Amino acid sequence: MGTSLENQTAIVTGASRGIGRAIALKLGSLGAAVVVNYANSAPQAEAVAASIRETGGRAVSVQADVRRVSEIEALFDRALAEFGRVNILVNNAGKGFYKKVADVSEAEFDDIFALNVKGLFFACQQAAIRLADGGKVINISSSVTKLMLPAYGPYAATKGAVEQITRVLAKELGPRGISVNAVSPGPVDTDLFRTGKTEEQVRQMAGMAAFGRIGGVEDIADVVALLVSDGAGWITGQNICVNGGFAA
Repeated sequence: MGTSLENQTAIVTGASRGIGRAIALKLGSLGAAVVVNYANSAPQAEAVAASIRETGGRAVSVQADVRRVSEIEALFDRALAEFGRVNILVNNAGKGFYKKVADVSEAEFDDIFALNVKGLFFACQQAAIRLADGGKVINISSSVTKLMLPAYGPYAATKGAVEQITRVLAKELGPRGISVNAVSPGPVDTDLFRTGKTEEQVRQMAGMAAFGRIGGVEDIADVVALLVSDGAGWITGQNICVNGGFAA
């Protein structure tokens, strides 16, 4: 993709590994200054930022636990101090756990909603206040919202909330030319995805996709890059499923 993001600044939450890392590297390769957010993985986040700088780009790693509103505010403060503006927000930070509804504790419920929903909501709030006109917000959801998978109740519920926040925010920010979209990956080959799964289970999930494979992190990063490009200026309020036909 030849899209240039020169003179733009992107914040990518949860960017020290996996899909977030791939998105940060992709946006950096297109010329964006990238704020590589992390909660706990400082060396990995700094390695992502260093990779962008080594190829002539601009990047900084910034610690912020997005479950805390004050830290989200500080994340935007740092981005503005470093680069002068924020044009792109990619809300990628999130977690999953898989239990039947009957077995979920209150603490587990509160924890996953704090990161996947509260963190994203208040990052979107900061974007609504401080994103440059004509900016882009990308919220990472999941294709599991279209399926009825046992033990995915808490995770799917958080991602359903993400999709509705996306639709509402698109209407609210449309008058400023800011687009807001969700990207919903299917199974993606990351350490997080493979944790707790046998190779047979991975093969079974790959077999559910039209292309007969699970996704790669670059598959997701490429679509995010498309959605933040000028060519996607007429796309907003949408949920783009990037899953190789895993779910309709």
